[in-house]
Amino acid sequence: MALTTKNIVFVTGAFVSNSCWDDWRIYFESRGYHTIAPAWPFKNGTASELRARQPNDTDLATLTLEQLVDHYIKVVRSFPEKPIVIGHSLGGLITQIINNRGYAAAAVAIHSVPPQGVFPYEFSFLRGGWRVLGLFTSMKKTYLMSFKKWQYAFVNGMPLAEQKKAYEQLAIPESKTVARGGLTSAAYVDFNKPHAPLLLTAGTEGTLIPAHLNRRNYNKYKKDNGSILEYKEFPNRNHFVLGQKSWKEDADYILDWLKKL
Repeated sequence: MALTTKNIVFVTGAFVSNSCWDDWRIYFESRGYHTIAPAWPFKNGTASELRARQPNDTDLATLTLEQLVDHYIKVVRSFPEKPIVIGHSLGGLITQIINNRGYAAAAVAIHSVPPQGVFPYEFSFLRGGWRVLGLFTSMKKTYLMSFKKWQYAFVNGMPLAEQKKAYEQLAIPESKTVARGGLTSAAYVDFNKPHAPLLLTAGTEGTLIPAHLNRRNYNKYKKDNGSILEYKEFPNRNHFVLGQKSWKEDADYILDWLKKL
């Protein structure tokens, strides 16, 4: 059955403002889609406004992954028909959960945090993301990635001026409880269950979510249950894939994939 919906919900990942989707929304809407990119709870505002609250933005600090998933499911279910759901990083995990629960017409997980059962043992993931787990720190305070950590986890390989610009425009405080939720049953996906079409993408230069981790995520899914499942690995992409100069190539691939459904 051909995909008929033109509605897209973009799901934002951790550490960044939902404005990371601004160019994507314009691009997809110029091709006939209607898009939204709702902020996480307690993340309405500019990156600078949100950073000014840190580390005492208690509401965000106590947000859980389960609450965050429920927030996006409520958004998705507000449409008269199932929308397309596209998420990045932790938003990719939420996208996989939404798709697994049957709420999406099709789904795209870009450089996705893996669901429960795909343990992220890759060193670059641990180096880039372990601090947000908040070990031996107060869970009532948020975590703000330093610029040095941002350089490693998100924008590795980019010119310094572009790295700084990206940080100033997008980097925001994060909930440690949400991050920890990624290691619990809140991140559960039934890999054997039939699902709506799902595309997983990865980048060869990703450190926070390396391609090897994305491939293990993809390989967990059952391949003979009648579901459409695809994996695409792009060269020279880091975790800032949504804002790299090559982002239109990724967007075009996704658009072409959707048209084929």
